[in-house]
Amino acid sequence: MNVADFNIAGYLAVLPLFSDLSPAELSRVAQGCQIRRLTRGDTIFRYGEPCEEFHVVVSGQVKLFALSAAGQEKVIELVSPGHSFAEALMFTSKPYILNAQALANTLLLTVSKQTMLVEIERDPRFCLRLLAGISRRLHGLVHDIESGALHSGMQRVIGYLLRDHQTDDRNSTAAFTVSLPVSKATVASRLSLTPEYFSKVLHELESEMLIEIDKRDIRIIDVQRLASYGVR
Repeated sequence: MNVADFNIAGYLAVLPLFSDLSPAELSRVAQGCQIRRLTRGDTIFRYGEPCEEFHVVVSGQVKLFALSAAGQEKVIELVSPGHSFAEALMFTSKPYILNAQALANTLLLTVSKQTMLVEIERDPRFCLRLLAGISRRLHGLVHDIESGALHSGMQRVIGYLLRDHQTDDRNSTAAFTVSLPVSKATVASRLSLTPEYFSKVLHELESEMLIEIDKRDIRIIDVQRLASYGVR
């Protein structure tokens, strides 16, 4: 895709945050946006840099992570297409508190803070939609913290493998395949596990004939047994 030909206003119209805006409003917001093409490993921002914008992943994937004083990395969030990040921090006038990096070739939409302030002043309902989106992200992060604190490493891995399956779906006997979107080490960090422990859990599940591993593809053989295995 040629970045110069990307229809920013058209893309904004399908995002929940902007979907209720009129064509004229979408056009105004689009003027305050930029499209960036990133390659795998490119840095989007670093801890301590000024935050005057927020970002939406159009395609690809972005990793939000923290670094310890010793240089150890902790993955905070993996951002997939259609999802945004840094919108809450943008309004605090404080610098970035995390690092962001492209995990694959990525198309990134960046929306300036000034553009958002103008639209909020024009229509306060726009602020409510923004708050709803921030609340959903906060709810997800709280859920992740609870999961890390209350669930065992085994339960976290199983929960990750079954994350897209609703409770009713878990009564199904149909096998399906989960493709890890990033390396096993990155997923392990996201689950607050070491890569070694993550691999150990996967191999235990495979030895129990609950899953089959083929590089990044993990075939779930028995959903019910896998779900119950995590709480035994």
